[in-house]
Amino acid sequence: MDDYILITTSSPHIHSGESISRIMFSVAIALLLPTFAGIYFFGFRALGLVIVTSIAAILTEAIFQRLRNKPITISDGSALVTGMLLALNLPPGLPYWMAVVGAVVAISLGKQIYGGLGANPFNPALIGRVFLMITFTTPMTTWINPVDGTTRATPLALMKMEGISTDYVKLFFGNVGGSLGETSAFLIIIGGLYLIYKGYVDWCIPASYLGSVAILSAILGQDPVFHLLSGGLMLGAFFMATDMVTTPLSRLGKMIFGIGAGFFTVLIRLYGGYPEGVSFSILLMNAFTPLINRFTVPKIYGEVKSR
Repeated sequence: MDDYILITTSSPHIHSGESISRIMFSVAIALLLPTFAGIYFFGFRALGLVIVTSIAAILTEAIFQRLRNKPITISDGSALVTGMLLALNLPPGLPYWMAVVGAVVAISLGKQIYGGLGANPFNPALIGRVFLMITFTTPMTTWINPVDGTTRATPLALMKMEGISTDYVKLFFGNVGGSLGETSAFLIIIGGLYLIYKGYVDWCIPASYLGSVAILSAILGQDPVFHLLSGGLMLGAFFMATDMVTTPLSRLGKMIFGIGAGFFTVLIRLYGGYPEGVSFSILLMNAFTPLINRFTVPKIYGEVKSR
């Protein structure tokens, strides 16, 4: 009888063929759509901002991994995605050196300080953005009007401060002031649907996030369509609230996460000091993720409760 070698390995035993780099570069491809919109509306300086933050994020990752005597894994694309996401959350006219500071903070304090990819509890790009908002408040709240290049308040600020609503068509296609990649809801949705189609994003989080914002804003007497299309909600719902590392594991947990993020977004938009609340809402729910995971553990198939 032939000798057989028994090989034991941990699950999973069937591999999907996916890899971190494949997923990350697919996300980067999807992010090119809002990037193109930013370049179209705000000019090639927007492209420069994306390039600067991406390079700064990649270099920071490599330096920190070298200092920690860890393998340099910049080829996996995660630092590139962080840099792109950060740029898309910045005002188009932000000085390059400030964007570099944000990218360094995003990778160092938002990712590497916890041990690198897979260990960070908060979305690194949002850590970088919130740091810049606190440190450089005026530049981070100076917005460019794509029509004539002058400074102008965002649609959310106009609604909050002056009660002025913005046309739905402009909000949908992106011809409004705002962060570099948040203005065109149309292209963001296409990119998000591509990731859902590929299976890299679970539809539960965007659906529960957007749905809770629409329902709660309507209950509070606001225009739900305006709130859905304004600000960074679409970008946050499809590209940041869906981060695999910082969001719950179970489908029920994902829905709780999305509903909570929607609640905090509307709360901050209507009653907070900032006209926008997407970044803060996602970071708050990132903090709740371990607790959500603890109480939404899926029932094991065939499990029987002990008497």
